[in-house]
This record gives sequence, structure tokens and C-alpha cells, in this order.
Amino acid sequence: MSGDSKTMPLRQGTTFSDEAVPEIDPTTTAGLLTERLQAWKHAVVYLEDYVGAVEKVHKAHSKEYEKVLKTISHPLREGHHFDQGLGGVAGFFENMRVNTQAMVNSNTETEKTLKGTVLPILERLHKEIKAKHKEVSHGADKSAKEIEKARNATQKHIELLGQHSASFESTGGKLNPTDDPYVLKRGVLHRLNKQIVAENNHSNDLLHVQDGFQAFEAHVVQVVQEAMEAFNQVAGGQAEKTRALYADMLGAAQRIPGDFEWQGFQARDGDRLVNPNDPPRSLDAITFPNQSHSSTKPLIEGSLERKSRNKLSWGTQSAYYVVTPSKFLHEFKDDDNLQHDPKPELSIYLPDAVIGAPSGDKFNVKGKDKGKSISSKLAGTSELSFKAHSPADAQKWFEAISVAAGATGPAYESTPASPVVGGPESQGSTSSKMSKVDSGHKQQEAGITGETVSSPTAMSPTDKVASGPTTPAGEEKKIIG
Repeated sequence: MSGDSKTMPLRQGTTFSDEAVPEIDPTTTAGLLTERLQAWKHAVVYLEDYVGAVEKVHKAHSKEYEKVLKTISHPLREGHHFDQGLGGVAGFFENMRVNTQAMVNSNTETEKTLKGTVLPILERLHKEIKAKHKEVSHGADKSAKEIEKARNATQKHIELLGQHSASFESTGGKLNPTDDPYVLKRGVLHRLNKQIVAENNHSNDLLHVQDGFQAFEAHVVQVVQEAMEAFNQVAGGQAEKTRALYADMLGAAQRIPGDFEWQGFQARDGDRLVNPNDPPRSLDAITFPNQSHSSTKPLIEGSLERKSRNKLSWGTQSAYYVVTPSKFLHEFKDDDNLQHDPKPELSIYLPDAVIGAPSGDKFNVKGKDKGKSISSKLAGTSELSFKAHSPADAQKWFEAISVAAGATGPAYESTPASPVVGGPESQGSTSSKMSKVDSGHKQQEAGITGETVSSPTAMSPTDKVASGPTTPAGEEKKIIG
């Protein structure tokens, strides 16, 4: 047999695609291999039945050999697993049928010897195959259930992403924090990674089992050959004719190469086996619906330091913050989507918040945590103090937050003093008020078109945005220093 004939063909039936949830039954290979073990077990059962019948036939005359022939008169179960030509298991059984027909009139008296030497070999082999079958089927069932569970979780989250991505368009982007398409997309990546790990582990397990099949089948063939050799030594001690017939059956078994049936099996059903050359699935190569939807792309994201809200603590803590098109400021522990489910630690809905203009590398946001945690429900409205990496970064964060919040007032430079809103000194002239409103409207329009609006000239912290004649009441966004 040439080396080329041993090359495993491509197995298109088990090659994972780049779809998030492939339409592939993970038990296909396992089911095929367990069925093959069934075929081998039934082949051994055929031999057990045959030798057992021969044992009984040796107690009687030629009529009893008719019973022997009946044990192998039917085609092999799962016979499509075996090569139907000469030189294989099917040819071996056909040879046995022919020679047994010639033994119909032979008389043997070796019942006890057959019972004590040949049958135990086959019975042990039967138990080995049965144990192997149980090992493969139980392991495959367990990992297949894990894959099914993981795929269901991924599919459910993808459907949620599709639902709320569509809702983002119809509702103008006002969603609950947990329904934010950005958050849902990260949740999809988390579940998809767990699914891929389960799929790759299942594939590796099957490949390990599959690689051991050739050696196991060679062992089965070797044990069958040993059983047939013992059978020949016992039954062939009779008349020369009987001995010659049994020797011919032995020759048919010995002529089967250990890998003959496996190589033929690969040639016929190789497309359903695991291809060892297939690379494992990669998260980077997979696409899924709404992966690049505009609602999943942050306006700005990165790490910031935030002063602790705990009055007993004076330090700061670093976290990963994101401003999303859904107008939320989310806080995450980090930007890792794989190790844990990326659920926001804090979610501020910016249109309801008050934003302070940056002072150096610091800026403030005052708002209520819209998350569903118990702590967010008890916290109420609080002022959060942030520190960026530089004053330029702080200005970028302020501008992105202002765009998301839909602010109509100009950006005021923060000062150490607390702002006073509504004092008579803060009213200013009519022209001054109008210029502030106009500047705010320009900033809001720039937010809609995605342009970056530079902060206007810093003003007194006691100033506030005054409603002009063309600005409806309640539409302004206060920006404090």
C-alpha cells in the first residue's frame, strides 16, 4: 500500500465555518465512530456465535453443522463499514461460509477444548470493544451537551443584540444600560469565546479518540487471528479435509492487514471524520450580525482615574470608561471581554446628568447610576470626579460626553469654587446670553454630525446657560465648572 493511500482526505462535513453558531451536529464524528465499534462488536459476536455453534456441533453429526452455517448466513450488521471485496472482513466471512458448507458432513468431538480455549479469547475481545464503545459514546454525549448549551447561550445573546440594535434606531438610542448594543456585543464575544473553547476541546477529544482507532482495530484483528489460530489447532486435528477447511478460514483472517478496514473506511467515510489539519477556531476570524453596527462603536473609551465615592476613602481607582452612542457613560473593571462577562459597574445616562468642564486633567459628572445593581438603586445622584492622563485627554472626554448628553450650553472652565446657578450677577447682558445659547446649539449640531467642537472661551463659574427666545424650556443641558 502506497504512502499516498494513507493520506486522510478532507473532511468537509466536520470543518467548522466562521459563523458564530455553525449548523453542524457535534456528534457526527462520535456517532460514526461508536457505530463502527458496534460493527466490530457484532463481527466478534459473529465469531463467538460461530465457535459456540461449532462447539455444539462437535457433539452430534452432520446435521448440527447446518446450525453452524446459520450463525454466519446473514450479512454483517453495519456491513457498509467493511470493504465488500476480497481481503477484508466481509471477504473473510464469505470464505467461512464456503468452507463451513463443506464441513456439514464432518464429525468432531472437540467440544470441551473449544469451550475452554477459543471462546474466552473472543469473549474478552467482545468486552474490550464494548468498553471502548461506552467510553467514546459517553464522552461524546457529555461534550456535545456542553457545546449545545454554549451555542444556545451565544445565539440568545446575538438575538438580543439584533433586537436592541434595531430598537436603537427606532427609539433614538435611549435604552436601558443592560440593553446597550455595545454591552450586548461584548457579551456575545464573551459567550462566543466559551463556545469556541468547548468546540475546540470537543474536536481535540474526538481527534484523540480517532487517532487511536487504527491501533485498536489492528489489535482487534490480531486477537481475531489468535482466536482463529486456536480454533484451527483444535478443530483441525480431525480429518484432513476438516483441517484443510479450517486452515483456509485462518488464512482468510490472517490475510487481513491490521489497517485494511480502517484505510477503506477512511476512503469511504473520511469526509465525516475530524481533519487533523483543520486549524482551531479563532475569535478574530468570526463575524456575527450587528458586529459593526454604529450603536456598538463608542464615541470615546479608555482608562480614567475616579475619586472614590466612599467618604472614608481619599484615594482614586482606575477603571475602563466608555461613552456609547446610546448616551451612556459606562464604567468597566477593564477592557477584557474574555475572562469574565463585561457588565458595567456604573452606568450614567448623560442626557440626565450635569457635566463639569475640565480643569486641567480633571472633570466632573453629576448623575444617577442607571444600573440594575442594588448599590446603584441606593446610591442616588452623586458627583463623580475623574482624572484623565492629560489636560488634552480630559478635553476629549468632556467633548465626547457633551455630544452624547446633547448639551445646549457652552463649556465653562472649572474652578475650585462651587458654581452658583441663578444669582442676579450671573444673568449678564442679553447679547451675552444669546451668544452662549448659539454656541451651545452649534455644539449640539456638531455632536449629531460627529464633529469635534472646541470649548468656547472660559467664563465665570457663576455664569449659567440662559434660555434664549428660540430655545424651548427644559431642552438645555447645564454644564457646570
